[in-house]
Amino acid sequence: MSAAPPPTVLVTGALGQIGTELVSALRKRYGNDSVIASDIREIEGHPVINNGPFLTADVLDKDSLKAIIEDNNVNIIYHLAAILSATGEKNPVLCERVNVGGLANVLELAREYELRVFSPSSIAVFGPDCPNHAPQITPLNPTTTYGKTKVSGEVMAKYYWEVHGVDVRGLRYPGLISWKAPAGGGTTDYAVDIFHHAIMSGKYSCFVGPNTRLPMMYMDDAIRATLELMDAPVESISDARGGYNISGCSFSVAELVAEISKAIDPFECTYSPDIRQEYADSWPDSVDDTEASNDWGWNSEFGLEQLVNEMLTNLTRTREVEA
Repeated sequence: MSAAPPPTVLVTGALGQIGTELVSALRKRYGNDSVIASDIREIEGHPVINNGPFLTADVLDKDSLKAIIEDNNVNIIYHLAAILSATGEKNPVLCERVNVGGLANVLELAREYELRVFSPSSIAVFGPDCPNHAPQITPLNPTTTYGKTKVSGEVMAKYYWEVHGVDVRGLRYPGLISWKAPAGGGTTDYAVDIFHHAIMSGKYSCFVGPNTRLPMMYMDDAIRATLELMDAPVESISDARGGYNISGCSFSVAELVAEISKAIDPFECTYSPDIRQEYADSWPDSVDDTEASNDWGWNSEFGLEQLVNEMLTNLTRTREVEA
């Protein structure tokens, strides 16, 4: 008896920080030809484009998405296309259109074609009234347009599951740290940028203060969490389906600087807080991911020391290869 063919997967926003690594993981699992990457524009030489099918698509163009789904018999959509927090505050109207309107198109098509959907949420859903250690269920009163769109996304996910039976799942991603792709305009970008500057010049000017503590996660953990959530049997998924809390490690900027300084000495970090400090201050220090652990067995692997070692080792090697 032959094995069932792999599903056909569409990844929107595939050239971003998460998409770059998620597409690679999905192609290793299902085969290059079974995973279609898409983004609003093409980036020449990008590994996602070089290693498998790629289509340009605007998530606000429902007919374009529909054609991709029909032409390729898509079964699962990983919907990553979004405008992130810092960028979203500069253009809130576009942020609302892309993040809510794009998801609405994806969910409607998922209903019509009986597709499964992954749509990420974020710690940006939390607001100043959230406890420092954020529980799964807590008031969601975000201060940014991006955060508000992610709350809308969680509500939409719950609605489409309860009313239309669309199996849509999401994670409240913490700040994500990766060496394979640049950060994408979020408030936690400093936790990626700092490594590049440490290696290049031994100096970094941070846009949030030294005592700013936020939930963070190494990208390998984030990709594994995404796949494990989507692998979980539907009966194990609770009402948190639109945005499970997941925890990696929580640290302050000063703690990150101290850990980097163990490998790069001297390393000098100065501080020039800007508007992003306000966004960071409205978010919790850490999150409680008990529900993710209980429902589908989530457990993070990378702590601060391992994360710093991975980032410095891989970025240094990449720079040596490019030199």
